[in-house]
Amino acid sequence: MPLAADRDLSVVRHPSPNAGPRRGGALPDMVVLHYTAMDTAHAALDRLCDPLAEVSAHYLISRTGDCWCLVDEHQRAWHAGAGSWGGQTDVNSRSIGIELDNDGLSPFSDPLMRTLERLLPGILERWQIQAHRVIGHSDMAPDRKIDPGPRFDWRRLALQGLACWPFLGSVANDGAGLPKASTIATVPPDPAEPDQAAFLRALRGFGYPGDASPAALCAAFRARFRPGTFGPLDEVDLGLAEELARRFPVDPAGQAA
Repeated sequence: MPLAADRDLSVVRHPSPNAGPRRGGALPDMVVLHYTAMDTAHAALDRLCDPLAEVSAHYLISRTGDCWCLVDEHQRAWHAGAGSWGGQTDVNSRSIGIELDNDGLSPFSDPLMRTLERLLPGILERWQIQAHRVIGHSDMAPDRKIDPGPRFDWRRLALQGLACWPFLGSVANDGAGLPKASTIATVPPDPAEPDQAAFLRALRGFGYPGDASPAALCAAFRARFRPGTFGPLDEVDLGLAEELARRFPVDPAGQAA
């Protein structure tokens, strides 16, 4: 039986052979968002169902809002690859993967976003996944992946309780507990050089992989939480990372040794 969140969502089943059982009895406890970086959703659909490609995802959403289910949620899709989140390295066994029809350079279409916003609540409810466990491919593999990229509107998801967003006490919020995006980008950094080690500790405390390069971690963090921000690490980066780690610490039992 579909959940209430799913009843108005039309999902076409289009099984991919690129799947298998989740390892070690794992259940999904995170959602990973990707972009396809292909010309059309149908081109992506063909690739995700091609046994020679050895890639897949649980869902694919087109820029027109169409949604396909390629792999049953109980199965392990092949979408995440090498990387980790919260110390867990077999992300495929612990996640639901969603591919979004986007070239990585353009804004994500409103029909696509609306379908995603109707798909996610049911997934989160079925598997009891917390909103802060909805992550991007670049979050878990910052050294090799950049999707869904800085054009993806994470704050829009956060406003609906479908993702998380950081805020600082010194940053004006919009009345919903979330900061105004423009405010975060324009807060002047402290003239003192920020503590990079503290920044990296905070990122790992939130879930980012501890073995990724500092430059890639900073780029992935900014693409998600401070899009359009460049230059050296600053105190706003540090403050936002520490705030996320404080509000959403990873389970210590799940951390890699």
